[in-house]
Formats: sequence, structure tokens, C-alpha cells
Amino acid sequence: MTRNLSSIEGIARAQLCSGCGTCAYLAPRQYRMVDDVQHGRRPESLIATSHGDDEQLRSDAVAGCPGAALAHDFDVSSPELHADLVAGWGPVRRLWEGHAVDAALRYSGSSGGAASALALFALEQRNFGGVLHTAARADAPYRNETVVSRTRSELLARTGSRYAPASPCDGLHHIEAAEQPFLFIGKPCDVAGARKASELRPDLAAGLGLTIAFFCAGTPSTAGTLAMLAAMGVDDPAAVHGLRYRGNGWPGNATVEFEDRAGQARTQSMTYDATWGGILSSHVQWRCRVCVDHTGEFADIAVGDPWYRDIKEGESGSSLILARTARGKDFVEAAVAAGYLVAADVPDALLVASQPNLLRTRGAVWGRLLGSRLVGAGIPRYTRLPTFRFWLSELSLPQKFVSILGTARRCLKRGLAGFRAH
Repeated sequence: MTRNLSSIEGIARAQLCSGCGTCAYLAPRQYRMVDDVQHGRRPESLIATSHGDDEQLRSDAVAGCPGAALAHDFDVSSPELHADLVAGWGPVRRLWEGHAVDAALRYSGSSGGAASALALFALEQRNFGGVLHTAARADAPYRNETVVSRTRSELLARTGSRYAPASPCDGLHHIEAAEQPFLFIGKPCDVAGARKASELRPDLAAGLGLTIAFFCAGTPSTAGTLAMLAAMGVDDPAAVHGLRYRGNGWPGNATVEFEDRAGQARTQSMTYDATWGGILSSHVQWRCRVCVDHTGEFADIAVGDPWYRDIKEGESGSSLILARTARGKDFVEAAVAAGYLVAADVPDALLVASQPNLLRTRGAVWGRLLGSRLVGAGIPRYTRLPTFRFWLSELSLPQKFVSILGTARRCLKRGLAGFRAH
């Protein structure tokens, strides 16, 4: 169930671009990432003097694109893995619930500050040269930018989820040029892109000391953030001085600092349910609708919210922490031993209970791919990421029909039918 996606331009036209920025890293003379308000971060083709290796770089960009194809290569029979999770959740070697020991990191993080605690451990105890991740853009806080953090104060200032387009892979050159290892934090597609790029660039592979992915339900476009700001009383994005989507409590409110029309400083907040559930989720880009990896299956470590229980008002944040590789497992265990992280083993059932819709979503993707193919829309290629079994087991009969026919209709409405890659 795939069509040949032979160019970055074709992948973007098919709306299969995840916006990760891998292509801009692998072929910087050919592409740079720009913000498409309605769709997300997208590669812009550059007009540059022709070089002899241009075609190879363009080919590398396609090979490194996680939007076009994803493939697992781990040993599914390994006794180190939680066998009951492999098919639907990818490789899991150990599963904890925990939080940062650093109280400030825990409070400001979206769910317990586990990723920030691991990043701080990497910088202070493991001789890492930096952390490559995403933060609010200094001159436009409602947008994102790729940053390198090297201190606790930088990590603390850049905590919290960013429900807006981001392209952290466009900064992978920082890792390639560094003398010390780096930690990379991003969405599942960002981590998959970094991993694919490292297979093409040996210096990147040598410098990529650890990858952390956070659970992701999709990336809303900038139009989603603008709609959220409008609902919060902000009609001029240029008046925004600060914006948090979550954090400062669990799960935390979206909070914007801005100047009103009278020039007075104001702060406005909305709940997580009102912003994500009521506004942002309806602006998620198309590629996310046909994504099977929402939990960072290609990372060393993945973190997410333990939604298996209700959150009490004023409760401190907590994180589910998944070690997916041996390197990730050793790293988490070392961070716990060093006093950066508190973590307790939890049963596999809590992962499923925390993300009760993901197996149904994974199954729905099989129907969405079929519906897309029926009308000639471009689709990603998945290898060893099962979907059909969950389409059979997790969806009702009406849901099965909707996953196929509803997707075909949406592809027609979006102008994706009759796709040609070139």
C-alpha cells in the first residue's frame, strides 16, 4: 500500500511531510524549513548554484524522510523486550512511572519533568555537550525554534510542551560538528528522522548520544495556535510576549502574556482540555492522521502522561518512562541512581490504560491508508509496524467503514486524490 515518493517536493505536495527538518539538515543547499500557517513546518526549495553532489544530497533527503517511510529493525523475539507490547507499542525493555527530583523542573514540565531531568543528568554527569530540542521563538513566542541547551537554567526556561510546528532535525548539524555527545529531544517523527539521518551521516551517528521522544497526538498548525490565542482574547500575535501550552502544574493551563489594545500588560489562561481538546486538535496536520507511531518507538527513551488515573487538583506531575533500547534503559537507571530521577516499575497494563485510544488509532490507520490508496492519494510506507490486526480487533464495523470511506472523502476534499510524486 504505497506509491513512489521520489522527491521531497512530492512528499510535501502529498501532505506527508511531518515538518521534522531532516531534509534541511541532509541537503542544506537545497532546502530550508519555513512555516506554512495552515499546514505546519515545510521544506522550501532553494535556488542555488549547482554542485556535483546535489542529486546525491536530494536522494539522501528522501531516504532520511520519516514522513515517507518508517521501518523497524529490532529483534522482536528478544527476551529483553516486553513481548505483549511489541506489536502495538514497539520495543519496550522497561517501564516506569516517575518524575524529576529537581522540584522546579518537575513543576514547570508538562508531566513530571522526566525528559528535563534526564537532560540535566546528561549535561552534569555524562559529559554531554548539549541538548538539541525545541523552544518558543524569542521574537515570536507563539512559534517554535530549534535550540541547544547547555545549562540547567536554559533547560528550565525551555520546559513544557509546544503544541505548534517544530523542526528540531534542522539543527542536527550542531551534533555532527560537536566534540562531545548530544542528547536529542523531539516528537516521535523527529526522533525517527534523526535516526534515519544518522544512518547516512557517520559523524551524526557518533555524536547522537541519546534520543528522547515524547508521546504525541499530532502537531497542530500555526493556524491552531492563532485560533487558541483568539479564544484567549489576543487578536494581534505580535503583541504576545510569552506563551506556554502546558506546564507549571499538571497538566497545566495554556497561558499567554500579551499587551492589549490599550497597551496594558495582561495574562490569560485556558485549561488543557479547552485548548487541546477544544481547539488545537482540530488543526493537526494530515501526516499525523496517518501516523502509527505516537509513542516514540524509534527513540532510546520515550515519555508521556500517565492518564490511567484522574489528576487531583494541585497534584505534582508524573511521567510514564519507556526504555526502548539497552542504551536508554541503562541511562534511566543511572539517572535514578544518581538522584536526578525518581522512578518505580509499573505493569504493562498501565501503558495501555494511559493511552486507551492508541491501539484503535493504529488500527484506523490501516483503513485510512486503504481509503487514501483508493482515490490515488500518496501514503507512507510502514515496515514491521503492524496495523491490520488492530483494524480487525479494535474497531467496530461502523468505525471500519469510516476509516476507509471517510478518509477517501477527506482526501478528495483536500485535493490529495490522483497524487503524482514527481
